[in-house]
Amino acid sequence: MNRPEPKAAPDRAGARYTTAGTRGFALVDLLFVVGVISVLSLIALPRMLLARQSAGAASAVGSLRTINSAQLTFALTCGGGFYAPNLTTLGRPPAGSREPFIGPSLGAADSVTRSGYVIQVGATPFAGAPGSCNALPLGAAGQAFKAGADPAEPQNQRFFATNANGQIFEHNASIFAAMPEVGEPPVGHVLR
Repeated sequence: MNRPEPKAAPDRAGARYTTAGTRGFALVDLLFVVGVISVLSLIALPRMLLARQSAGAASAVGSLRTINSAQLTFALTCGGGFYAPNLTTLGRPPAGSREPFIGPSLGAADSVTRSGYVIQVGATPFAGAPGSCNALPLGAAGQAFKAGADPAEPQNQRFFATNANGQIFEHNASIFAAMPEVGEPPVGHVLR
């Protein structure tokens, strides 16, 4: 197969340039490819955001389960049957140990943002509570506790909370403030 040689035409300065048989992409080809990529991105972006929110929700539920377990361990081994009032108490190791009740990603502050959720713990101090093995003073621990995970992004409408009963509840608005330390909240439903 012999291809014909492209014809060359002189330009104004007398140099020759080829007019046919050039190889490469035309501007139209590039615009077409950019358009196809844009359409595919518009289709995929909402699904990607939903997947990200679902992953954040799963992480928040996992954090609440970790807090439930840590609170029970704290009450049985360190708090004399009473619960920690906040995350930093759970993040502090007992005397003679290097391991806290929860990891540093949850126990670094009283309110922690993790995977797009703001996680917090609260317990009403009980005057008769003993001091704990990790330096919590007398009367600071609670007879029960509540924990919540509220999304940091306003477009996310999944809110979670738990309490001393160990069940995790979900609602489409913040449930932490309405969550009792024991029993079911007035809003939301049990997460199964």
